[in-house]
Amino acid sequence: MSRKFKTAGRAFGLIIATCGNFALADAGAHHLLIIRAAHLIEIDSGKVVSPAEVLVEGERIVAAGASVRHPAGAEFIDLGDATLLPGLIDAHVHLFLHSGAEDLQTVQESVPKRTLLALLAARDDLLAGFTAERDLGTEGAGSADTALRDAIDQGLFPGPRLRISGNAIDILGGHEDAIAFNPAQHVLSNATYANSADELVAVIRAQHKEGSDFVKIYQTGPDEIRDGTLHTPFQYTTAQLRAAVDEAARLGTGVAVHATGEPGTGYAVEAGVASVEHALQLSDDTMRLMKERHIPAVPTLTIYEYFTTHSPTPEQNRKATEIYNYKVKEFKRQVAAGIPMAVGSDVGPFAHGTQAREFELMVQGGMTPLAVLQADLLTGAKLLGWEHQIGLLKQGYYADIIAVHGNPLSDIGTLKDVVFVVKAGVIMKRPAAAKP
Repeated sequence: MSRKFKTAGRAFGLIIATCGNFALADAGAHHLLIIRAAHLIEIDSGKVVSPAEVLVEGERIVAAGASVRHPAGAEFIDLGDATLLPGLIDAHVHLFLHSGAEDLQTVQESVPKRTLLALLAARDDLLAGFTAERDLGTEGAGSADTALRDAIDQGLFPGPRLRISGNAIDILGGHEDAIAFNPAQHVLSNATYANSADELVAVIRAQHKEGSDFVKIYQTGPDEIRDGTLHTPFQYTTAQLRAAVDEAARLGTGVAVHATGEPGTGYAVEAGVASVEHALQLSDDTMRLMKERHIPAVPTLTIYEYFTTHSPTPEQNRKATEIYNYKVKEFKRQVAAGIPMAVGSDVGPFAHGTQAREFELMVQGGMTPLAVLQADLLTGAKLLGWEHQIGLLKQGYYADIIAVHGNPLSDIGTLKDVVFVVKAGVIMKRPAAAKP
């Protein structure tokens, strides 16, 4: 057996070993669960309820507060001094990427192998407390994320509830094209080509047919700091992006753009995109429009910090550090301007399940812990199309619940150590000391 298939086999074996009892854990439509803890955070108000109880029936929350009724036959979990929160949201992930050379893994690893590894990534993110995610591009794996999402939804494997885009969309020679390889080998792009408004519409229709929930477009890149300022070419005009936005709207969804700097970020916001990913550089006019139209930035600070020490060469580390320092400065400016924010880490190139670092970096950049939690759970829920369904521990919402030790409102870093996870009423992770 080749080394490649041995690796894929080990991955599949690990998935089976990890998930073998998963189907048996399905709580059922009428399963009753009571969770008790020392505290519960009301994300919309910032109020801390102490003590706290949540009553779950099936996949929904029936009641939450200082005390709830205790129906006969309900399963009871006492988490002691823990704090309860809604399940976390990561609005920018890459389940089909893992640590290592991104350009090589997308060429050397088969799509079936990458799909198996994506199942492991989804599991790791879920066990870290992320019960909902938006996967922004399979990086050359096409619509394989449709199968991933559907398998999770059907209860075959554990993972977050997902919104998926399939491949991202790019121009010929654009940000994710295979421009570093021998052109005579015709190495495929990690994205799907669209070089005009008509081609954008055609690709969006094809991806929707294959199961995508939203559209991911590369709008800028590559990035370079010159004389202390970011320079990055745009890929689509406002009119071209507006055609994509209009087509996505016709299909009942929206467009997320990889857009790091002007004028590309401005063109995207003028076109009415749903979110601006990365957003290193936003002009005053762009920020004004984002506030008026409620278009959030998704900063992805963690991926920029990661590459300051994990780029392939020392020189690339230096350039990544230069870009990261610029980004931190601009993020503080954006916070001061009051633009909408959502929370997304760009996890994939760094280890899945470790992306709660994003919360810490956003607080370091000037946001309060409560503001970061609201960006994650309120703005994030709306961005993923699950407003009034996830993001709060409230009657009628999905029972996506996590617990941590300590108070995230005073130490956001507690989110890096989630000890208890419930998704749709099913206990996915529990501490050994939890009292029945």
